[in-house]
Amino acid sequence: MDVVSLAEKFDRIDEYWSPAIVGELNGQHVKLAKLRGEFDWHHHAVDELFLVIDGELTIELRDEPDAALSAGEFLVVPAGVDHRPVAEEEVRVLLFEPAGTRNTGNVESERTVEAPDRL
Repeated sequence: MDVVSLAEKFDRIDEYWSPAIVGELNGQHVKLAKLRGEFDWHHHAVDELFLVIDGELTIELRDEPDAALSAGEFLVVPAGVDHRPVAEEEVRVLLFEPAGTRNTGNVESERTVEAPDRL
């Protein structure tokens, strides 16, 4: 068993919107990502958890009011819900989702990461 330093792992992430796997349990991946700007509108076939470690993140939702998250807050986006993360400044997030979940969900774009790095 290894203790994971989030600060050390975040320091190894160089690109925005490119999640990296930092842990795995029960078929789930724990991923870290740095975000800045607007992401693609998309949805997933599974639930997705966004936990803000540092910064402020807005999750825009097509059919509900937007969710504004600050450090220490999280949101679970249910399966099938169209959403778009937006970060005015750099934000650091922890994502928890089933292994194999593609970051762009049902959409393929230049930001799609098929095989995230393991840190």
